[in-house]
Amino acid sequence: MPKNRKKNSPARALTLIIVGLSCLTLVIAFLLQDKNIALLHPKGLIAQEQLILMFIALGLMLLIAIPALTMLYFTAWKYRESNTKAEHEPSKRHNRSLVLVMWLVPAVFATVLALIMIPSTHRLEPNKSIAAENKPLTIQVVAMRWKWVFIYPEQNIATVNYVQIPEDTPVKFELTADEAPMSSFWIPNLGGMLYAMTGHNNQLNLIADTPGDYPGSSAEINGEGFAGMQFTARASSQGDFDDWLQKMKRSPAVLDTAEYAKLLKPSEDTPAAFYSATEPGMYATVLKKYGASEGHHGHY
Repeated sequence: MPKNRKKNSPARALTLIIVGLSCLTLVIAFLLQDKNIALLHPKGLIAQEQLILMFIALGLMLLIAIPALTMLYFTAWKYRESNTKAEHEPSKRHNRSLVLVMWLVPAVFATVLALIMIPSTHRLEPNKSIAAENKPLTIQVVAMRWKWVFIYPEQNIATVNYVQIPEDTPVKFELTADEAPMSSFWIPNLGGMLYAMTGHNNQLNLIADTPGDYPGSSAEINGEGFAGMQFTARASSQGDFDDWLQKMKRSPAVLDTAEYAKLLKPSEDTPAAFYSATEPGMYATVLKKYGASEGHHGHY
């Protein structure tokens, strides 16, 4: 009997759990080696602050979860069927102090989390402009089935499934959709996502501080061609961005009404396309199509 107790001791079980979690951590670290886990590699101010908030929330929740799970394991072990020494006293009155602690501790952690998250949420509101030395760049985004159209109203150019921005420059993405289900616009290396919806003009402000190519996508399933609704977001120096604009101006393609009608037809895995000029007021026309105006801003 003593031999069986030793074999099934809590210390042995705890050791196996720790070894198992350690092995799982090593396997995950090996699989993720040299991978661009976008959420963990912020390349802009907004993404950096969101990562810090994510770690703060995770840390606070672990401070509650670890003791709670430890108590759960201890209780299950102590009152297991084979433990004849454990006493079950259902008639015993509840310990009011213990009940108070069990409610008070989570409430304190929830309050601390709220005091951190509420002001941060207002500070990082998607449609709030980002303060910077450089003049903001406006890019109008139209979500279609299943592609992204980017219109640069000040530069009078447009692209499909590709967007380029200069580093250290605030970018105001104006988002809407045309004959498409609701799509969530997301460049995880640069910040959170925001919905593009028909009849709405949502605004998402982001900034990149490191040159590179970052994946963009629709973060939620929105139909048959969802898997291919991806684009490349390139952050470059201001000089490279200006050179790219000059190169764009030499493209023979123009985004006019006829070309836009072709893009509006559903397609999957659409390759990147570039247009040296756009028809004036195209984004406003898309909004008016659904009874909205360019000054109407949604919060979704």
